[in-house]
Amino acid sequence: MEKKDIKSLYLEELEEELGQLGEKSFRAKQIYQWVHQKLAADFEDMSNLSKALREKLRQQYTLTALNPVEVKISKIDGTRKYLFRLSDGNVIESVWMQYHHGNSVCISSQVGCRMGCRFCASTLLGLERDLTAAEMLGQVYAIQKESGERVSNVVIMGTGEPLDNYDAAVRFIRMISDDKGLNISQRNITVSTCGIVPKILKLAEEGLSITLALSLHAPDDETRKTLMPIANSYSLSEVLPACKEYYKKTGRRLTFEYSLVQGVNDNLDEAKRLTALLKDMQGHVNLIPVNPIKERDFKQSNRDAIDAFRGYLEKHGINVTIRREMGRDIGGACGQLRKSYLSEEESS
Repeated sequence: MEKKDIKSLYLEELEEELGQLGEKSFRAKQIYQWVHQKLAADFEDMSNLSKALREKLRQQYTLTALNPVEVKISKIDGTRKYLFRLSDGNVIESVWMQYHHGNSVCISSQVGCRMGCRFCASTLLGLERDLTAAEMLGQVYAIQKESGERVSNVVIMGTGEPLDNYDAAVRFIRMISDDKGLNISQRNITVSTCGIVPKILKLAEEGLSITLALSLHAPDDETRKTLMPIANSYSLSEVLPACKEYYKKTGRRLTFEYSLVQGVNDNLDEAKRLTALLKDMQGHVNLIPVNPIKERDFKQSNRDAIDAFRGYLEKHGINVTIRREMGRDIGGACGQLRKSYLSEEESS
């Protein structure tokens, strides 16, 4: 019988499990604290549990703990990119970024991705599998331990589509924000989606107060289809009403991610159409100078085009920011480190 991963269990589930082992419920609270506050990597670390109970736990459960196989640190801004090897041999990546408002960690939700967005290195090798909630938590816990600094913001915007791994992503959010764990405010958690409409509507009903970021990247369906295959399944006439419903149910303003690609979606005509598209939406636009990857021929828009695009949106009442480029010298874009690592492994 496959062992349950103790890190993926809610406290109530852990209490139930310990009850079945004949243990009192306060033991579950002790274990939960070890796992989610003290960030224990092994049952042996749980020094206030009896040796017999620790042995029982080892026989009945696994405890996922991630250790980086590679850490790259940017000489430009101190951004850290982590590569973790999972128990089945797969590798995933995460990024630690330092901002004036606190430390932010961008985590992966899947091994690879099946969404096929053409400007993203994460999709080049396809989808291997979903991550468990424990593996998602493990990225944050390992980075907090390694950096020695508290993580205050979490972005599920690394490799994978979080809403394609819906149950694990929601479990992760509830656990990382639990006051008996790391207690990261849900208002400091962002989930990025390429626009899976039924899952956006389902997320709106969860009673969470997270930020939803929609990967928009074009103001019309035709251009969007050339960049994002998901646009063939869900048109903007379906995606944007779902976003409005999300705002209506949660009161949380949305972020619209827009990667600027030279000669594709970065001229003032696109800016004009984007303004018309979003004028009644509650949210802001995050302009992202696309991070070139060698497998694609996309080029980053030049500074004048980026500034002109932003200027047009601002002039017409759209809230807009330009994402600060982090870790450019260490392959900071989603999937780049994993892809290069796997390529090197294959050729060695």
